[in-house]
Amino acid sequence: MNIRLARFQDLTPSNLPFVEGKLEGHIERKNYSILGPGVAEDVNQSIKISEPHGFNLGAVSAKPLNGSGLHSHLTAEVFIIYSGKWRFYWGSTGQDETILNAGDIISMPTNVFRGFENAGDEEGFIFVVLGGNDPGIVTWMPDVLERAKQTGMALLDDNSLIDLNSEEIPSGRKLLEPISNHEVKKYDNYKLEQLQKNICVVSKRLKNENNIGHNVKISHILGNKFQSKSITPIIQQNTGFSLTTFKSKNGKVNNLKFDKPTILFSQKGKWKIDTENFAYEINYKDTFSVPVGSYVSIQTDGKSESLLNCVSKI
Repeated sequence: MNIRLARFQDLTPSNLPFVEGKLEGHIERKNYSILGPGVAEDVNQSIKISEPHGFNLGAVSAKPLNGSGLHSHLTAEVFIIYSGKWRFYWGSTGQDETILNAGDIISMPTNVFRGFENAGDEEGFIFVVLGGNDPGIVTWMPDVLERAKQTGMALLDDNSLIDLNSEEIPSGRKLLEPISNHEVKKYDNYKLEQLQKNICVVSKRLKNENNIGHNVKISHILGNKFQSKSITPIIQQNTGFSLTTFKSKNGKVNNLKFDKPTILFSQKGKWKIDTENFAYEINYKDTFSVPVGSYVSIQTDGKSESLLNCVSKI
């Protein structure tokens, strides 16, 4: 088994990853833990690449009108839309929102409640990058926990998930209390115009492309360095990791060197990745963890325009 390669076809999703998983609008959703534990409350969630990288990578697929309820994270959360149309909403009542499409990216600030749902007519898919080796727990809006408990789902005081329909509360444990209204008021709210600087739509990415190698263009989405060179990213937010997108139809770039933990994951097409010791081909939705300090060459198959995402620890 290759511990650096995560083929999407080999991933095992969780169908009940979070406490609100039995609520209408959250049932028809799958959660994938690709790199690191993420924040899933399902203790049986399968993790494909467990080596710490300084960030986590997960994915979500959802049927129309399904997604996640209002919640907050301790670390950065960046959504990369692979397919479909998605509604992102935020604030203590979800009062502000935006609709994003395939190829768009949104980086949510910490200390703000956010949710998302598939706003299209078909199943949609997104990749999610979370900051830190341990991104911490999910903090839910109180009404999410209250409605979830009506379905039998609850969190224990160690944030582990329990189904009260079939399980007893373990000795020495108690149910997690929702945060108070006073605590809710400590979370930030943003108007859409304030959050626009954290959104990179496709047209913005295309306007910020630079040539690198032979017939390969890159767009720097997050992080102020790439290959030890200072850059100005499209989204100027300190997330603890960088995000760069490669685009090519029939191109190659040689001798890239990543001195920090890095992953490459295909958003479109096939990519051949050559390291100093091995060669790999990754397909749509596959992920590869680059050996730190090694030289890497990246090449497309030449059949269609392809996109490759690159995330590195800062």
